[in-house]
Amino acid sequence: MAPKPKEVLTFLVRSSKRVAISVVGGVLVLTGLAMFVLPGPGILVVVLGFAVLGTEYAWAAAALERTKKLAEKAAAMARNTAGGAAGTVGRTVKRPFRR
Repeated sequence: MAPKPKEVLTFLVRSSKRVAISVVGGVLVLTGLAMFVLPGPGILVVVLGFAVLGTEYAWAAAALERTKKLAEKAAAMARNTAGGAAGTVGRTVKRPFRR
């Protein structure tokens, strides 16, 4: 028995949506990974890519959660490092003069 035209159309729309989400999400993730070594907001683009992929794939939703936790850890480490260094900016250290 041949499928009805409506079933074929539904299948094509669903498949093309999944392909488009896969391509867009994959490009965003790869671009974000490239931005880790190139200038740009790498972690934000990777998170955005996983968010797009997470609309279709469960593994991408899990990867998004891991990436968010990693980003929170990195932000906390950056705040701790910046907090210690910020207190020393603009201070002059007096050292004895030696010849």
